[in-house]
Amino acid sequence: MNRQALLCRTLLKHPEMTQRDLANKLNVSLGTVNSLLKECTLSGYIAQESNGQRYVTDEGHAFLSPFKVDGALFIAAGFGSRFVPLTYEMPKGLLEVQGERMIERQIRQLNEAGIYDITIVVGYLKEKFEYLIDKYNVSLLYNPEYACKNTLATIYHARSVLQGRNMYVLSSDNWMRENMFHSYEWGPWYSSVHVLGETSEWCLSYNKRGLITNIHIGGHDAWVMYGPAFFSREFSDAFLPVLGEYYHQPGTEQFYWEQVYMDWVNADTSKYLSSSQPTKAPAFYINCQPDNQVYEFENLEELRQFDVQYKNRSNNQAMALVSSVFDVPESEITHIRCLKAGMTNKSFLFQIHNRSYICRIPGPGTEALINRKEEKAVYDTVAPLGITEHVLYFNGDTGYKISEFYEHARTADSRSKEDMERSMALIRRLHQAALTVEHEFNLRQKIQFYESLCLSHGGIPFEDYSEVSGWMSCLLAEIQHRNRPKTLCHIDPVVDNLLILEDGSLKLIDWEYAGMADPLLDIAMCSVYSYYSFEDALCLLEIYLERTPDEEEQFILTAYMALSGFLWSLWAIYKSNLGEEFGEYTITMYRYAKQGFRLLHSDTIHAGQLIRCADLHKQQPALF
Repeated sequence: MNRQALLCRTLLKHPEMTQRDLANKLNVSLGTVNSLLKECTLSGYIAQESNGQRYVTDEGHAFLSPFKVDGALFIAAGFGSRFVPLTYEMPKGLLEVQGERMIERQIRQLNEAGIYDITIVVGYLKEKFEYLIDKYNVSLLYNPEYACKNTLATIYHARSVLQGRNMYVLSSDNWMRENMFHSYEWGPWYSSVHVLGETSEWCLSYNKRGLITNIHIGGHDAWVMYGPAFFSREFSDAFLPVLGEYYHQPGTEQFYWEQVYMDWVNADTSKYLSSSQPTKAPAFYINCQPDNQVYEFENLEELRQFDVQYKNRSNNQAMALVSSVFDVPESEITHIRCLKAGMTNKSFLFQIHNRSYICRIPGPGTEALINRKEEKAVYDTVAPLGITEHVLYFNGDTGYKISEFYEHARTADSRSKEDMERSMALIRRLHQAALTVEHEFNLRQKIQFYESLCLSHGGIPFEDYSEVSGWMSCLLAEIQHRNRPKTLCHIDPVVDNLLILEDGSLKLIDWEYAGMADPLLDIAMCSVYSYYSFEDALCLLEIYLERTPDEEEQFILTAYMALSGFLWSLWAIYKSNLGEEFGEYTITMYRYAKQGFRLLHSDTIHAGQLIRCADLHKQQPALF
């Protein structure tokens, strides 16, 4: 820390300050201020006018030149899961707080301090930030890894913006009451606030000069890392190479950038650095802030306490819908949290009057995949069976759905014989009810539809796709020739959609793909999602039929597993082309298509003989 620079910077803005005022402002003793004034006067950095006011001389301005702030970097790429459903529609940094968007307030404060070179690292809903280019002449930098990595990766992708420059590093969703930015900074620092009692925040230990000496997660009555940071060019020159090494090491994907410095200052970098241990960590100082100055809102409840407009009007479509359906003000919608994102939808959990519910919001691109009017027709048709979740609201136009959340429920276990017996009994009951709807789930049409979506949104990357597509056409023709029966099927009766409630009853949820189809298609769909071998799938079919499957049923199930795998691999490719990734799922589904066809055309299937697929999940034990 350069205290002479800090003193000169303060006098630039407050030349009228007395020595005691300066001591309070700089949080140092009166004796320290006296010493600093003498040092700066002898060096020619400051002088005194006849009226007693001090001013910074030309030499002082030259002295401050290396401390000039070059710009600011905003981290704004993340999703903000703790602020759902608001962040389903708007990035957290663009939410308004007391009538002003959080990132705009910070940009305005930076401009007031003479800082106009501003870069915003974007990712999630990046287009929402575009207007800031025209309004404030900022630059946008896209982080391609925003969906799968944390802020360590964000800083890595922005390293060229920081290298060799004095830069503020800011979070787009911070709110500062008073402007804490300056044209000059006295050294690298991290904003800190004091927390009373137990805290899970990142706590700081520091010496009498304010140098951070240790960082630990969790503590009691502690100063914690909270709010903006400032990287001097010297700090970045030392820090960014180490951060780069961390970035390339496995296991660091979910690290915050602060983790790198914490390890370094705590002398604990050996696990993630491939080279020799770095030298001593560069100086990083605590910048203590008064109470009620810096805010990092953790969730909607905290924001409601700070800004009363969010109690009853959040300007969010989902919140307004819930308020209308239950006829309550938004303030009574509590305990909101993001559920694990499904492959098709976004959902959030909430409570009203101590009862829990789920609001489903269709995911991006699903309007091309799901006919919501048909889905609603299915829910209406199966309602008398009492086997679905309790739906309180369903909009066939938008796909928004509100249903009861079952506390202490669990999903069926695909490796449990008991669970699968009960699940198959429920599916059998659905099929035997002989219900009908006006639409069908036609595999040939669905495959052609998904194929067209993929080709119009980036293509299909499988090298042998043309050959495998021909195989699937062959299987479809063979099935069609057999004139299979049809009834109302769920189509997606995977274990994640089979809920076992606390009282032991079962519910089959999420009927998005349901329609008229061959009952054995449900068994195939359940099998591929459970990553069953073909032998395991035949065991499941035997449970469903309550007898040994005949040769045709074995053939049909295997063909449906191949076609289901092919269908869902195309579905996953389309979603990937839209920016959503599902890991190994795409390849696994495609393997079902290829292996299933090969099994059916290798003369290995005979009546009563179980099919085996050795290359799918070699280490997985037999199902039952």
